[in-house]
Amino acid sequence: MSNFDTDGFEGVSCPLVTPYADGDVDETALAELVRRVDDAGMDGLVPAGTTGEFASLSDEEYETVLETTVDAADGSPVLAGTADTTVSGTLARIETAADAGADAALIVLPYFHGANDPAGNERFLSEIADDASLPIFLYNIPSCTGQEIAPATVESLARHPKVHGLKDSSGDFNYFLEVADRTPDDFRLLQGFDSYVVPGMLMGSSGGINALSNAIPETFVAARDAVATGDVERAREIGAERIAPLFQQCVDHGFAPATKAALESRGWLETAAVRPPLVELDSAAKDEIASSVQRALRAP
Repeated sequence: MSNFDTDGFEGVSCPLVTPYADGDVDETALAELVRRVDDAGMDGLVPAGTTGEFASLSDEEYETVLETTVDAADGSPVLAGTADTTVSGTLARIETAADAGADAALIVLPYFHGANDPAGNERFLSEIADDASLPIFLYNIPSCTGQEIAPATVESLARHPKVHGLKDSSGDFNYFLEVADRTPDDFRLLQGFDSYVVPGMLMGSSGGINALSNAIPETFVAARDAVATGDVERAREIGAERIAPLFQQCVDHGFAPATKAALESRGWLETAAVRPPLVELDSAAKDEIASSVQRALRAP
């Protein structure tokens, strides 16, 4: 592993999109995006997650995305998405991530088929953690997996020496607060719902992993800094007036398509192309997103 400090993984991290050019992964565009968000002051990088369209990548492309990210990150922490539907498949992805130089792995519940009892989910996640070659962060995203990681399961797994935190993309803030109440102070809670990142940090969470930080990293860094300095009014303004309206467009149109449209509006991607079953946004939606991006970036 590199200099990734799981006990200090806080702040705002970027779940990178996967750029495409003529249907292939655009390694040059990905590396440039990594440098942009890193230069903006983001605290970490998360390749091959939901916004990165991991499920649309071949094994070879997945490896390329991780290697390109680690190389371009130049020492910044990399938390690799390693989702799969089996214990063995997830462990194989963790090995790929470790070989690429990633610092930790983000794991999800099996998608398509769910557990018939919460104990099954705990067994799945704990068996991965037992044999994982990297530190583990849980990823709660019930809209994609069909089930949440129950708070009691998170509480139990938080005692595992290799499990260091949770990214919650449920959009259920009460769930987030319950998990916070059930887990130790050094268990890292990261908000995946962009419009909740400021409320989460104000309530004591560790930070966030947020799709729109691809396109407006400066805004997320400003929110992080406002919370850190106790400027609650500024933090609330950033969250409510700059992040939330643009995030609603992500909810309406899908995270990868909307985020790529936002990146295209900044000139940070040449194309907002996505892979099936996702569809690139039409010009009207892109115009609305471009306007929201400009509002998010306006001077204080």
